[in-house]
Amino acid sequence: MNVFMVSKERLITGITLVVGVLIIGFVDNFFLMWLFLGAVYILAFYEAMRLFNIKNSDLIYFAVGVWLLAAIYPHSDDIFILICLAYAGAVAYNRNLSWKNFLPFIYPTAGMLFILSMYQGYGVLSLLWLLVIVALTDIGAYAVGTSMGKTPFSPTSPNKTLEGALGGVAVATMGGMFVGLSIVDLGVSIVISFMVALSSIFGDLFESLLKREAGVKDSGYILPGHGGVLDRIDGYLFGGIVMLVLLRGLV
Repeated sequence: MNVFMVSKERLITGITLVVGVLIIGFVDNFFLMWLFLGAVYILAFYEAMRLFNIKNSDLIYFAVGVWLLAAIYPHSDDIFILICLAYAGAVAYNRNLSWKNFLPFIYPTAGMLFILSMYQGYGVLSLLWLLVIVALTDIGAYAVGTSMGKTPFSPTSPNKTLEGALGGVAVATMGGMFVGLSIVDLGVSIVISFMVALSSIFGDLFESLLKREAGVKDSGYILPGHGGVLDRIDGYLFGGIVMLVLLRGLV
């Protein structure tokens, strides 16, 4: 009975998230997208502080400030560079500042700013492309891993198999390729789909490392049956950066 309830809870949460994302994508309004991604970002930032064992709650206000700036600056990913320079300067000025407090401004801040910037530069279809690739990577990895996975992929995540990882990347590359054709040509679509799928595997692995180091099963509890926000977006945080960089370099 408990297993059924968890599965039902997970299903309802998953459907709600998918419907919400599709509605926001269909409306395709910058302010609505900024608001939605901002809510995801702040929740993920809070969870990252927990994983990094950071007690300074005032950092949330700086995160809000970063996202407010992203609303008016046309290249959101550039803000990440400015954050790096600003904090490096602050540490140079005050050696008592801890570098540890900067970690949430790398993860998840960088990924979220790159995703917003990709929407600004390439439109909602680029976000759909990213969504499809990462989702298919997860689905393919699970399907192949549970059916024929035997070789351990990484000690960081013992349940993941090499066969599952390769299967996930293959499925996502093929499926993502078709979505990418609405933005780029065939060759570029294959390359970007492959690289984003591969990066999402390591995005998931990175969050697994953080949870293992923190001694927790999930990054949070806000999503019934799914855990925290970071548990749902870990692949997108790596994949979004890779996709934007490759779109700018190859298109």
